[in-house]
Amino acid sequence: MPIIDADAHVVEIDETWEYLTPAEREYKPGVIYEKLENGETLKSWVIGGNKVGTPWPGGGARSDAITGTFIGNVPLDLKAKYMLDVDARIAHMDELGTDLQVLFPTLWVHPLTDRPAVENALCWSYNRWMADIHSRGHGRFRWACVASLSDIPEARRQIRFARDHGAVAVNISGLDYRNRLINDPDFFPLYEEASDLDIPVCIHSGTNSPDMDRIWGQPHCGYQRNKFVGLGAFHLLIMSSLPDRFPKLRWGIIELSAGWLPYLINDLRRRVERRGGKLKERILADNNIWVAAQMNDDLEHVIKYVGDDRLVMGTDYGHADSSTEIQALQLLQRHEFLSPESVSRILYDNPVELYGL
Repeated sequence: MPIIDADAHVVEIDETWEYLTPAEREYKPGVIYEKLENGETLKSWVIGGNKVGTPWPGGGARSDAITGTFIGNVPLDLKAKYMLDVDARIAHMDELGTDLQVLFPTLWVHPLTDRPAVENALCWSYNRWMADIHSRGHGRFRWACVASLSDIPEARRQIRFARDHGAVAVNISGLDYRNRLINDPDFFPLYEEASDLDIPVCIHSGTNSPDMDRIWGQPHCGYQRNKFVGLGAFHLLIMSSLPDRFPKLRWGIIELSAGWLPYLINDLRRRVERRGGKLKERILADNNIWVAAQMNDDLEHVIKYVGDDRLVMGTDYGHADSSTEIQALQLLQRHEFLSPESVSRILYDNPVELYGL
């Protein structure tokens, strides 16, 4: 059985912006260095007038939090982690028994800019970089593209390019830079494009909203900042009946775990029924939604609520946060309570269906 890592990462580096065209070069992120009190030199990018921490090299504490070695996880070779050597990443995948990684961005879990010209340039450069990685990946990588939500016609062109160059998902946050929710009609043309191209929209952990970033960007608020928005987006998907408006479109809920599903399903059922409605019987399958689970989820309990045909699993490869478990796919194959058939669905059948592989 081939094994698919449904949520791995690339980490943007200076080379990511070398794919800007000459006409886009004026929007290349600037670089500033700051000397901290502890003597450390902190490197940041300047994007659209905003200072954004760059993970590597020289990203300081933010770099360590996102991409450093985390207790209990496998330390990663820099060449593999940062895609400095595609073959080194593949060699590590071989060691882990992973046949294919679906790659998500790192920078786009944070608010960047709503200046269309800047956002367009950065999205195009990232997507070209990923297309190049895919072309050198010997069929071992597929990826989630980024799209300019401040310029939806351009976003549609970006998705078409990405689909033609190995992308299998569109990466979005549950709340964009302008605080627009996922059911905002502004996004409907993007969803139509994704539906027509048979490519899913994946709501990833994090937030693109500067307001949410400001409110929850405090010590000890990582859960609120990175998870609340995505869980709220899932709830809104169901309450707004958005999947009914786009019946062919697949949705992924990525890097938010799955242990919350019983709680939110109970809440949704109560709200819908008190309004005289009825929740769909198979809430994930009937709404074309897949959810990325984690090894620390009570998978038996979750499967009782939603079945095993809409769960996938990722390692969060490249990061070092509470979702990261480099050996998750190996551990799932030795799960004490899940049947081999359930394991096979989570590691292969379901991601194949979600990503249209």
